[in-house]
Amino acid sequence: MNKKQKNLLIRIIIAAVFFVPLYLISEEFIETGLPNWAVFILFLIPYLLVGYDILRKAFKGIMNKQVFDENFLMTVATVGAIVLGEYGEGVAVMLLYQIGELFQSYAVGKSRRNISELMDIRPDYANIETEDGIEKVDPDEVEVGSIIVIQPGEKVPLDGEIVEGNSALNTSALTGESKPQDVAAGDQVLSGSINMTGVLKVRTTTEFDESTASKILDLVENAASRKSKSENFISKFARYYTPLVCYAALALALIPPIFMMITKVGMAGYASTGAVWRDWVLRACTFLVISCPCAVVISIPLSFFAGLGGASNQGVLVKGSNYLETLSEVKTIAFDKTGTITKGNFAVTAVHHSPLDEKKLLEYAALAEYNSSHPISLSLKQAYGKKIDPARVKDVQEISGHGITAKVDDHDVAIGNEKLMKKIGVESHPCHHVGTIIHVAVDNIYCGHIVISDELKEHSKEAMAELKKAGVEKLVMLTGDAKSVAEKVAAEVGLTDFRAELLPADKVTAVEELLKECTGSRRLAFVGDGINDAPVLSRADIGIAMGALGSDAAIEAADVVLMDDDPMKIAKAIKISRKCLRIVKQNIAFALGVKVLCLILAAVGVANMWVAIIADVGVMILAVLNAIRCLFVKNL
Repeated sequence: MNKKQKNLLIRIIIAAVFFVPLYLISEEFIETGLPNWAVFILFLIPYLLVGYDILRKAFKGIMNKQVFDENFLMTVATVGAIVLGEYGEGVAVMLLYQIGELFQSYAVGKSRRNISELMDIRPDYANIETEDGIEKVDPDEVEVGSIIVIQPGEKVPLDGEIVEGNSALNTSALTGESKPQDVAAGDQVLSGSINMTGVLKVRTTTEFDESTASKILDLVENAASRKSKSENFISKFARYYTPLVCYAALALALIPPIFMMITKVGMAGYASTGAVWRDWVLRACTFLVISCPCAVVISIPLSFFAGLGGASNQGVLVKGSNYLETLSEVKTIAFDKTGTITKGNFAVTAVHHSPLDEKKLLEYAALAEYNSSHPISLSLKQAYGKKIDPARVKDVQEISGHGITAKVDDHDVAIGNEKLMKKIGVESHPCHHVGTIIHVAVDNIYCGHIVISDELKEHSKEAMAELKKAGVEKLVMLTGDAKSVAEKVAAEVGLTDFRAELLPADKVTAVEELLKECTGSRRLAFVGDGINDAPVLSRADIGIAMGALGSDAAIEAADVVLMDDDPMKIAKAIKISRKCLRIVKQNIAFALGVKVLCLILAAVGVANMWVAIIADVGVMILAVLNAIRCLFVKNL
């Protein structure tokens, strides 16, 4: 509880201690002949003590020409009740309203703290080795390529590669995975992880602003600015609703008594004309208290905020509540293959060569691909197994969707798919092996092909089954690989629809065709990880990127980022979004339903001030409690 909340709590307690006995014995004061003005002053003490800030905000709102808000409603209603002689009810309404405000403030603050704790991954310092020992410096000051030391219990300050040491890392703040990750020399580490056991020496690969922890925090901080349709609706609703109920309350206070006085209808039930006015003005004040829109205005943004936090805790970063809302409507998902359904751990499984021998074919392929970080390129360089001399390679040209051409040792080398061979006028030989087939031509002579195979991610098949259970109607794989490879992978994971041999532009076209099939509120998501997936991620209704191994371009273009590259998290993200939207709809229906009912009861004189405050504060508390359920999504 912060200082402001503590001050409000103290005011509430003091006001309650003063008000409750006063309310219980106020009738006796009047019977003993205590002047009415003295009773008024006694009740004014707890009223001003607990409500002076509401009065001040209402006055400021009037001065700033922003009249219609909950402070104005409460001020008019309570002042009206006190002017009519209902001192106890006026003070009670303000007191209970402030209790509700305190609860709301505490609940919102607690949810924010929970999310902040979940995302408390920004490191405070980095350990740099110097001649005098280890020196603590600001992570911003660490240059790329520096060696940092990470002691047990410390956060990893920057992304990097382990050069010395073994340990276990706690990556739960990044991925939602509670199981420690064992790491050793040569492994990559992400900033925001916590080193649990051994001392690690890490060579940094990014600057602090580009590190994983900084990117995650930036995504979370910016998420609040992207509002959902429900939040935008509530903002517009409150703008029109509040002045509308104020005018309705004014009409309730004026029209019925004027009508009764002119027509004499219903006047028999009142002792005097003053009693008629008093009754209808009191009903109008009760109407204003009930109409306060706090429950809806507070609980809806809080529901989305808690939903975003709950998703973050599970290693799913959603860049805004608008994307969380769209995610709940996803009925079709298109997947990239490599790095999304499969691990992207390519390995050379066969080399079919002629006239060059196998080693020479691999040498040409590895040299031509030396500057690429694509998984296929890495597998070729690994199969070659020797140190590459870049001086032997020049005039490297990458042809998107085809492959690479380069001059190696003054020989023209082309390495890629069948399309590249056709482009350069070389006839390629088909291969009966299942895998990615890399054809190689040297000096416009076909020299053979290399077979590279990938393996499925551990949970890919299970993820597809979970998505079907979650209500996703269509699952499609879009890949640039050969049809035989795509067919094999699709069959293994349980997909019946796939499109193969696609260029990046063809993927966009395929997604646009799938979008035409998504009618009504059905939405399409695309899941990918490569730089060539960025256009498709942007074109889909919602783009989902693999965050651990995915490219920066894919993560930037995506709306949802899976921090551990686990496809099972897609179904989890959809379930979280649907739970959040269910809670939002529950709160809207419950809050507005209760308010409409109580407004009708107030208008006909059945509901009094006590019912009014229950309808306002009680509904707000229940709606906020319901909204906080969005934080608890672990077992979905």
